[in-house]
Amino acid sequence: MAADLSQIVKAYDVRGVVPDQWDESLAELFGAAFARVTGANAIVTGHDMRPSSPGLAHAFARGAARLGVDVTEIGLCSTDQLYYASGALGLPGAMFTASHNPAQYNGIKMCRAGAAPVGQDSGLTEIRELVERWSESGAPEPAAQAGMITRRDTLEDYAAHLRSLVDVSAIRPLKAVVDAGNGMGGHTVPTVLAGLPVDLVPMYFELDGTFPNHEANPLDPANLVDLQKRVREEGADLGLAFDGDADRCFVVDEHGEPVSPSAVTALVAARELARHGGRGVIIHNLITSWSVPEVVEENGGTPVRTRVGHSFIKAEMARTGAIFGGEHSAHYYFKDFWNADTGMLAALHVLAALGGQDGPLSALVAQYDRYTGSGEINSTVADQAARLTALKAAYADREDVTLDELDGLTVTAADWWFNVRPSNTEPLLRLNAEAKDAATMAEVRDEALRIIRG
Repeated sequence: MAADLSQIVKAYDVRGVVPDQWDESLAELFGAAFARVTGANAIVTGHDMRPSSPGLAHAFARGAARLGVDVTEIGLCSTDQLYYASGALGLPGAMFTASHNPAQYNGIKMCRAGAAPVGQDSGLTEIRELVERWSESGAPEPAAQAGMITRRDTLEDYAAHLRSLVDVSAIRPLKAVVDAGNGMGGHTVPTVLAGLPVDLVPMYFELDGTFPNHEANPLDPANLVDLQKRVREEGADLGLAFDGDADRCFVVDEHGEPVSPSAVTALVAARELARHGGRGVIIHNLITSWSVPEVVEENGGTPVRTRVGHSFIKAEMARTGAIFGGEHSAHYYFKDFWNADTGMLAALHVLAALGGQDGPLSALVAQYDRYTGSGEINSTVADQAARLTALKAAYADREDVTLDELDGLTVTAADWWFNVRPSNTEPLLRLNAEAKDAATMAEVRDEALRIIRG
């Protein structure tokens, strides 16, 4: 019987419980399907620290090699290190990780040569169809000559490339606490920061895919508590937290207070614009703060607003030739990194900005954090479309607001805005609101929630 992949093939990647939903035999078919759909002669693979990752990654490599494709295995790596390898080697790539999901999960993030994304509209649907067919009829016929599987270490080259894009050698000495959450940041951070004037205080650098200390998901405030406490205890200049595959980076200031990812986006945008002569397009999704387009325009750039989601960001990066893009989920995308996202490069920008002046991080980021935001608030609803229709009806006749439906519903007034988006995978509506002051934000947030929750 053909495997049912509907529960594990998502919009942008493969993700599910191992071995209940997928295993090495399916991973081998995914490798063959990836080789067939990309038409590549060679590919590169990498994996995170989860117990199931090495076996799944090597099975994928076997599947591709069986069809005559050469495979370069870079082994343990962060997702952005895999993107580096795809870009630098000019090869399609596959990263085995489930990011911040619990230990029993695993997944595959795939890209074409140059780290170009593979999603439902760019090859993932075809890959799924092949795997489903082969799981019923048997694996495809092997090539007359199998491909070679070889190992290659790219960590030093990856670190050198990042450091070539941000000069942090001349910064003042800084003390940084880094929480790797037992994820891949524990593998990459020591090499990337080696030799820099940064007194590194490591937390949970031991690679452990069972996540014994806390979930490797810094988007949840509960997972920042240990870092915040340690920053205050150490009298550190800042704290950095990475998710499980270390492609996202969260920042806390010297007081242990979280720095808004929108403020980080604005800060990095200003630096990238300066590096490109004060000109360039900056991509931001529609739930980033108003601060982002304001800072971009003040620094000579052109802000472009997009839907939420890395495939939309990367598509706009390519379409517009943008030099940088940021999401409020702490994904940061760079033209000089093949339009791919890398939290480590964003972290280097923060270190360079902080170390290039004498003030504390809280004062530095204040200029980029001008409004009060609600954070993302999820509401379980029986009918997403009906609640969005009710919201639209509530605001449609108001002369002081504008409505747009680029992604869900965004309602904008002179002093505030909010966006409500449906989840693609759960019966949820996600609310983000922002205003010029806390009282207005609370009023706007509560009114929107009253309508959403009926």
